[in-house]
Amino acid sequence: MIYLDNAATTLHKPRAVDEAVRRAMHAAAGYARGGYAAAMRAGETVYACREQAAALFGVQDPARVVFTMNATHALNLAIHALVQPETRVVVGGYEHNAVMRPLALRGVQPVVLDTPLWDGEAMVERAKQALADGAELFVLNHVSNVFGYAAPLDAIADLLDEAGVPLILDASQSAGVIALDVRRHPCLAAVCMPGHKGLYGPQGTGILLALDDRIAQHPLLAGGTGSRSEDMRQPDFLPDALESGTPNVPGIAGLAAGVAFVRAVGPENILAHERRLMREFVRALEPEARIECFAHPAQTGVLSVRVRGASCEGVAETLARQGVAVRAGLHCAPLAHRTAGTEESGTIRFSLSFYSTAHQLEHAAALLCQTVKNL
Repeated sequence: MIYLDNAATTLHKPRAVDEAVRRAMHAAAGYARGGYAAAMRAGETVYACREQAAALFGVQDPARVVFTMNATHALNLAIHALVQPETRVVVGGYEHNAVMRPLALRGVQPVVLDTPLWDGEAMVERAKQALADGAELFVLNHVSNVFGYAAPLDAIADLLDEAGVPLILDASQSAGVIALDVRRHPCLAAVCMPGHKGLYGPQGTGILLALDDRIAQHPLLAGGTGSRSEDMRQPDFLPDALESGTPNVPGIAGLAAGVAFVRAVGPENILAHERRLMREFVRALEPEARIECFAHPAQTGVLSVRVRGASCEGVAETLARQGVAVRAGLHCAPLAHRTAGTEESGTIRFSLSFYSTAHQLEHAAALLCQTVKNL
């Protein structure tokens, strides 16, 4: 199988991830619930992952690395803590339903930075106008899961730093691919990410970088934390305030190995690899006039295409029968499709990882072109 659905989850992991999960399953237990060897080992495993993630993202206090089930869980935690029905929220034009639906649950209709696809300068100008209009919180998709578009984070964050307006960053597609040092921008209140995509960890893992102290004061869940058990109130310190219940220790062990892999390779090298392969892939599709590629030199390893006169789902199913795994549809991000004008058709998405190869992309391009010729 040629696996090109890494924007959903990276199927191929470093061997160390599998080994770490297996070790934890058999040797780690009772996280923060006992002083015996297996419980201590669980605590050491989890803390090691906090340290790895803190080092990758420039977080000075590892306690601000909060483990979640996925990026959706992390985004809900941050939005629940920082958004009230009257909060003036601004979002980018590429947001995932993991942002839009929690905002709707809070009774918020956000201002959307409606700008043309790939136009970062226009997005910055719209952000300036939103601040002038009284914006109180921004939520920004760092990299679109549909188009691989990287938002102008530094330019927008500079504006927010100056204005004192907080930012929740959805790093679902950028974590592990685009280098991020949270110390650069005081506006960063929360950074939310999955463990199972660009960090090469197992499914069922995620990270919230809780950089704003208010987040600890408004937990989404309450329950056992292994600390202050005599107090019926939820602990108000991190990470305990946001980590109720027994954590996914085997998953976190695997995530630690995945983050260590990313640190060893370097996000900049992972991004360069994905971009090089994507450019070659787009060139291989250019001879087929019916294939419409939403490509840009600055995109990451995520490409959306449409085939004129054919349904995206039908083309994806044909590719699946030939051993090419891609995703078709709206990708849980209808706002991104509205930005690009693809909300009626959806797109076929090809997404890469560090384990994707030039040979795989060549073969996938040939199969797609042949599929189009046979329609």
